[in-house]
Amino acid sequence: MPTTAADNAAHAATERRAGADLADPPDFVEDTDRTLTPGSEDGRYVSEQTYWEDYYFESDIQYEWNNGRVEEKPVSDYATILVYQWLMALLRHYLKARPIATYVTLNMGFRLRLPGRVVVRKPDFGVVRHDNPQPLLPHDASYHGVFDLCVEALPELKRRDIERDAVTKKGEYAAAGVPEYYILHADPEHQAFFTRTESGLYVPIEPADGVIHSQVLPGFRFRGSDLTAQPDDEALRDDPVYADFVLPGWRADRERAEAEAARAEAEGAARADAEARARDAEAALARLRARLDDAQGD
Repeated sequence: MPTTAADNAAHAATERRAGADLADPPDFVEDTDRTLTPGSEDGRYVSEQTYWEDYYFESDIQYEWNNGRVEEKPVSDYATILVYQWLMALLRHYLKARPIATYVTLNMGFRLRLPGRVVVRKPDFGVVRHDNPQPLLPHDASYHGVFDLCVEALPELKRRDIERDAVTKKGEYAAAGVPEYYILHADPEHQAFFTRTESGLYVPIEPADGVIHSQVLPGFRFRGSDLTAQPDDEALRDDPVYADFVLPGWRADRERAEAEAARAEAEGAARADAEARARDAEAALARLRARLDDAQGD
């Protein structure tokens, strides 16, 4: 069902109440005369209330809010979308095997209270662990806490867009307390994976034999090269990197079938051996009887 203006206003009121205890950005005058890109509101200055009411639920163009300024969220190319989708599918396998968290994609934002300013960001997907102090509730239109993992897929390689994800958002997510942050792109040189230290700074997650190990999701891991290769489930389920959480039921069924086949083979071999021994015994008995008969005839 399409979202109505009344729905948007109700959601906006909920978001304002949820964020009422957070610091508001400095006062400013809404910029109604700014020259904007046709079809886009990117760069317009509006109040946070106006953002929640008029921009947050926009479906054709996704907007974030940076301390008073509306920012259009750019779109990634298809090759990068494939990287994003592959990692999402891997995460679904992990959470099915180990249901310790939930996740949201694309259009759900969260409000970050930062030193001297407030921003609203919409990560391409975000993960909320079940032990997070702020649970993700079924009717939430935005997340009222801080994600445990944020992932952004880089759009076209424009300097401004790269800096927004690799510099600006990286600093914001670290300052807000997001424990882990991934940047995805079709080109491995533009991929990055960070974990937050106790001092509040992001440091790269160092691969172990080419494998990235999540600190937030124990046991969740992936090869950096597989983000490009994107092996299918059949390859993953037999790969020791992924075998613990990709189709473990299939593997258990296969192992059970193999065990049953081995047991049937062993039972068949034992039966055949017993039958052979029985035949040998009967033949020996027949030979003995024949000798007895021969002895009696003499």
